[in-house]
Amino acid sequence: MKITEIETFVVSAGWRPWQFVAVRTDEGLTGYGEISEGRTPFGIIGAVEDFEPLLIGRDPREAEALYWDLYRVARQSPGGMAAKAIAGIELALWDIKGKALGVPVYELFGGPIRQRQQLYWSHCGSSRANHYKLLGTPPIDSYEAITRLGEEVVERGFKALKTNLRIPGTPARSYGFGNGGGPPDQDIPVEMLHAVEKQLAAFSEGVGPNVEIAIDLNFNFKPEAAAKICKIAEQFTMLWVEIDLYDPNALREIKDATSVPITSGENLYGLRDYRPYFEAGSMDNVMIDVPWNGFARSRDIAMLAESYELNIAPHNYYSHLSTHIALHLCATVPNVRIMEIDIDDVPWKDDLTGGNPLNFVDGALEIPTGPGWGIDLDEDVARKHVWERGQGPGFIPVAR
Repeated sequence: MKITEIETFVVSAGWRPWQFVAVRTDEGLTGYGEISEGRTPFGIIGAVEDFEPLLIGRDPREAEALYWDLYRVARQSPGGMAAKAIAGIELALWDIKGKALGVPVYELFGGPIRQRQQLYWSHCGSSRANHYKLLGTPPIDSYEAITRLGEEVVERGFKALKTNLRIPGTPARSYGFGNGGGPPDQDIPVEMLHAVEKQLAAFSEGVGPNVEIAIDLNFNFKPEAAAKICKIAEQFTMLWVEIDLYDPNALREIKDATSVPITSGENLYGLRDYRPYFEAGSMDNVMIDVPWNGFARSRDIAMLAESYELNIAPHNYYSHLSTHIALHLCATVPNVRIMEIDIDDVPWKDDLTGGNPLNFVDGALEIPTGPGWGIDLDEDVARKHVWERGQGPGFIPVAR
């Protein structure tokens, strides 16, 4: 079996792009990987195209050999576009190998440890705050609307949710996000601290005592501001506060100063990036982005985390293909805290992967059983919903 072609797709997910890679073979098998990056979508596609000459004519079933060949080419520029492009290609190679053998990818890594995986509703309220018309959902125009959304989370069986800092209104606003909007000092004014408390209180009222709440601060706050937010969060039933920092010791200082669990890592690549955080004891839960790390490396990171007595949480706010890939990771490692998924999304999300919606039962999904990832990209739908060059990254309004 030989690789004959690599094709990429940049698909509109409404307010952000998703990217996919298809690796084709001379035996008619096509493997699919997801490499979604909402801010620089065509940079990653360009990196995939740069790697293509190294892959044509090679056997796609030699996934590890091909991964390391690509890694050696790009090792002087670790992380970023190159790492994501390599990860997407590697995911497609595992898909081909699973399909060629007629088994799910997790069977190539020892078989499933679990049959189902609990998930949390991510960007809960955030997507509705900015895109409720596209989604066909109620707007987030008051704190009462947040409470009603919390009630919906319970009604739909989820045991946890994650939100971002949003200020209800018409329109609702964000704080700390956006394309260059807002000050760069990453502080938080007193009125925004009150807004955090009101938002968490509204969700808490809606979900009651048995659903955990997470808030994602991303890269938006310096340690001092993040610590203030954590202190406010301590009065609620928190899944975690999610904080991204490039200094493991600064993150450890926040963790030591609060009783709320700290989760981080979605921006990191490979064992070399994660290891300093593990050695510093910087986080309670480890976020891993599989489309940015690839499958085998994500599993390596998960097992390294296990050696530090840490659980992982796959980072997953992409398409159903990414969801299936993350479920395969959950199936092969023993230390999964919970898995992310977006519930509010564009109407054509199901169509991208065959038209079948995901079947949630009590906020969980069954581990896929089909060969490869157990799901394929519908290329006709992908070509119908194109994210055009010049649209730029998805924009989120910023509170000023």
